[in-house]
Amino acid sequence: MPLRELADIYPTSGRSSILHEGARRRQTVTCAATGRDLSSFVAEAKQQVAAKVSFPSGTYAEFSGSAQAKEKAQRELSFNSAIAAVGILLLLSVVFHNWRNLLLVLVNVPFALVGGVLAVWISGLIVPGENSLTIGSLVGFVTLFGITTRNSIMMISHFEHLVTSEGMAWGPEAALRGASERLMPILMTATVTGLGLLPLAIGTGEAGREIEGPMAIVILGGLITSTALNLLVLPTLALRYGRFSAPTEETA
Repeated sequence: MPLRELADIYPTSGRSSILHEGARRRQTVTCAATGRDLSSFVAEAKQQVAAKVSFPSGTYAEFSGSAQAKEKAQRELSFNSAIAAVGILLLLSVVFHNWRNLLLVLVNVPFALVGGVLAVWISGLIVPGENSLTIGSLVGFVTLFGITTRNSIMMISHFEHLVTSEGMAWGPEAALRGASERLMPILMTATVTGLGLLPLAIGTGEAGREIEGPMAIVILGGLITSTALNLLVLPTLALRYGRFSAPTEETA
């Protein structure tokens, strides 16, 4: 059958290809929200399109791209972090039978939060009044909380060891000894982590470091404050509010 009987063929100008997705035609319109927060930009764009653009029947607008991917990643990260936090609290409650000591372990989290927030603010990764935290920054906060919690566990568990295993009476002498004996392990943990992340923090903004750069900045800033406050403030709080006592011997 000749092709002329099936279609009219003639040279003209038009689309080189027609995109389809899910058996539907798709036309992609892209834009770059330079200097704008993605969430607020997408919300404003939706309002403007709904108010000023009328689509033919069967045609509709769908917003996707970086903003949608970022929102989905934030939801998944928040959900998984909440599950991990609940699991960590349950495990710590099994290890530390005293709720006071458990709270002392968790008090180091705000210490790290202060340094992380200051680091992203000074580095310009967050703009006041806008929700501009990147996924890398959020991952950095989650990692930072894990590192600082481990350091506080090392401190509180050593206090318990001095009292329960070595028979020291809980007081200023035991608190000072526990802090001094955990000084080097905590400093080494923070130093090695900081030195490993320093090249990533310095190279923030370079291509390929959109995630690692902000993450490294958050962890470095939080490590500075959490390490200092963990060594100076946590022993004082433990001395005031902690409850450490040697196990009582059962008598026949």
